[in-house]
Amino acid sequence: MNRGSLNIVGLGPGKDNLLTQEAKDVLLKATDIVGYKTYVRRVEIRPGLTLHASDNRVEVERATHALDLAHKGAHVVVVSSGDPGVFAMASAVFEALEYGKPEWKQIGISVLPGITAMLAASARLGAPLGHDFCAINLSDNLKPFSVIERRVELALEADFAMAFYNPRSKSRPNQFGRILEILRERAGEDRLISFARAVSTKEERLTTVPVREATAEMADMRTMVIVGSSQTRSIDGTSFIYTPRFLGKREGQVE
Repeated sequence: MNRGSLNIVGLGPGKDNLLTQEAKDVLLKATDIVGYKTYVRRVEIRPGLTLHASDNRVEVERATHALDLAHKGAHVVVVSSGDPGVFAMASAVFEALEYGKPEWKQIGISVLPGITAMLAASARLGAPLGHDFCAINLSDNLKPFSVIERRVELALEADFAMAFYNPRSKSRPNQFGRILEILRERAGEDRLISFARAVSTKEERLTTVPVREATAEMADMRTMVIVGSSQTRSIDGTSFIYTPRFLGKREGQVE
């Protein structure tokens, strides 16, 4: 049997020139594109290319379909936004591979990195992730919200900067408010929090405020939220924030 291939690709945060050349090359050779409909629409249609778009909450089914197509000889690209290994389709494909048909393990599979929203947002803001940080998905579709709360509390205890994916949606309008309460209780009301919406697109909007001024309505599913550590600071006269790599006071530093 003429087996095909399966590439799991990150399309970046939105702007076309943030798509890697490696990803562009693979997309040009694909016979089939599989992914969430919003991301599939970002792929240019051309003769010989079949698009397989699906809804957001069918990741394993989407991965199974992609593996089946590749096993039958298609050159499949599974698309995600950002990086496919960060809260995206790479994990779903490997889960389907582990529990699926034994013959799927003979398919040539590659994961191609992309610029994830966390890194794109951090770059636009300055360098808030310049020291130790963690990324937490605030969606409780795949895990209990109590787990999310505990992880945020422990990250604050360890004094990590934090990047929050999927902070708030129409189906989850209130939970981000609880996260803000935890931040105020555990980190204090002066901790910097940034809202980076639709980074690299025409709708981009960047806002940084002390956590006391933050409201749940400042975030939606297109917003990356970055919470600074206790060391994160703004630079007077600029819009930049950063977390210094040196934890302590440098000689000659002005307070």
